[in-house]
Amino acid sequence: MTIEFEYATQNELPRIVEIYNEIIPSRMATADLEPVSVESRQPWFDEFNHDSRPLWVMKIDGQIAGWVGLESFYGRPAYHHTAEISIYIDAEFRHHGLGQQALDFVSNELSRLGLDALVAFIFSHNVPSQKLFRHNGFETWGHLPDVAEMDGKRRSLDILGKHFN
Repeated sequence: MTIEFEYATQNELPRIVEIYNEIIPSRMATADLEPVSVESRQPWFDEFNHDSRPLWVMKIDGQIAGWVGLESFYGRPAYHHTAEISIYIDAEFRHHGLGQQALDFVSNELSRLGLDALVAFIFSHNVPSQKLFRHNGFETWGHLPDVAEMDGKRRSLDILGKHFN
């Protein structure tokens, strides 16, 4: 399965939001509890830029199968060499190695972007994502026990990180 990575465009924001909203009911990958609107995600989308904090769509045969984004970590200037990574894949394309391809692609882009560390915020119960990132050398840099409540269940959040220097 050949994936093309392209910078996300404004016209693709509805599809990006659709993929994001698709995972919300699983309570596995986001602390949002209800679907978000395209309008509410516009400011988030506007923060991305090609030079340091890009948002890419993953395309298979011209169809958006997922997206990967790098966002500023903690919003302070001293963290400019670190970014938070998020990967979301359409349900139809999960478990086909797209997450691994996304991590490989991003790893190859880091020096161009001036980045040498990535962090990922992953729920402790999200075993597939935990396995993917740990398989790629990410380690636990933080554990926030029972910080989220979803459907009456308390959930913990892990901060996984990796240096790329």
